[in-house]
Amino acid sequence: MSLSISQLTKKYGSQKAVDAISFEVSSGGIVGFIGPNGAGKSTTMKVITGFLSDFEGSVSVLGIDVREHPLEVKKRIGYLPEHNPLYVDMYVHEYLRFIARVYKLTTHVSSQIQLVIKRTGLVKEQHKKIHTLSKGYRQRVGLAAVLLHNPDVLILDEPTTGLDPNQIVEIRNIIAEIGTHKTVLLSTHIMQEVEAICNRVIIINNGKIVANNDSHAIKIESQKNTTTVFVEFIEQCSIELLQQIPHVIDVVNVSEKKWLISSSQNDDIREHIFNFAVAHKLTVIAMQIQEKSLEQAFHDLTR
Repeated sequence: MSLSISQLTKKYGSQKAVDAISFEVSSGGIVGFIGPNGAGKSTTMKVITGFLSDFEGSVSVLGIDVREHPLEVKKRIGYLPEHNPLYVDMYVHEYLRFIARVYKLTTHVSSQIQLVIKRTGLVKEQHKKIHTLSKGYRQRVGLAAVLLHNPDVLILDEPTTGLDPNQIVEIRNIIAEIGTHKTVLLSTHIMQEVEAICNRVIIINNGKIVANNDSHAIKIESQKNTTTVFVEFIEQCSIELLQQIPHVIDVVNVSEKKWLISSSQNDDIREHIFNFAVAHKLTVIAMQIQEKSLEQAFHDLTR
């Protein structure tokens, strides 16, 4: 077992950032660890990596207790925090050699540096100073640094924050490749990223785990409690008006005259919507039941 967390609780004063959560992650693959801001994601990751030691419960990495043997755990983990810490006045190659000394690597250092440079697409940038690189390439340098000592487990906290769409795809592809032979715990707010590369998803909200399964199963489970219908009208409409439809719990404007209407009922609510439209002189030109996206399931579980 790569990660084992049991009844983990972390308090800041009287506030519980993490409230008695438990989960396990087996070897290999990518697990998405997602939740709203302040849900407890970064706190959990800092406990797993040994940066926070004052907690209740038990946490182990590769069978090693984090509280009792924090240095042993850090030798086996690669941790990329949300704010990627780099010495930007160093050259890329120079920085990676410095990181190798931090980890006290003594054998095959040069070949290992070249290996991570190649894997993260930094061959052309290795002799540039870090401050001259784009944010996307700085993230690559961070990934290269956490891979340098060949850890079995990677903890990545928002690795694509602030990147443009092309950079996001590039970093995502690197993470997907890493996940073929290492265990990755990935925190992100990008649901498409989770669906694209994660084998499993853990959703945390208000310090508690509210879902732990593959993304398809989470969407199916979430759909048991609500029905979402896509509707397009000819006329303009308002959220306040559509919220008057019986049993409606959520209304989302997709575009000017297109809406997603969610009901608390499992029954088909299209008849209610049609009758409501007739009563309010609204012309329906499209209407169909929507399969929930992971983003909608996330919204339902964390609203």
